[in-house]
Amino acid sequence: MKLYLGTALVLLASLVAVSGVAAITRGWVLPWNRRNVSRRRLYGWGQLVLAFALYWQALFGLVLSDPDARAWGTLTGSVILLAGIIVMGLAQFMSSSRQGSDTP
Repeated sequence: MKLYLGTALVLLASLVAVSGVAAITRGWVLPWNRRNVSRRRLYGWGQLVLAFALYWQALFGLVLSDPDARAWGTLTGSVILLAGIIVMGLAQFMSSSRQGSDTP
């Protein structure tokens, strides 16, 4: 991986991580996602998992020179990235309030 690509990847991961921390601690979500996200803390955790996966891929892409270890590292990072996207998707589709309860 080239240094300029790794730098851009680390910058993107840092921005996603800051947004995830803001969603977990303050419930703040980016303006274009506010209407879609119903569980903001879960969405923030998904963003942190996604940021970790991007850091992981940058680490394995830039630091290691062994092709086998690099391939397994980036594959593992891709699986973690997919898990973060799934968690973010669940935060958009899960209802934040309980439905169907008879008690007030």
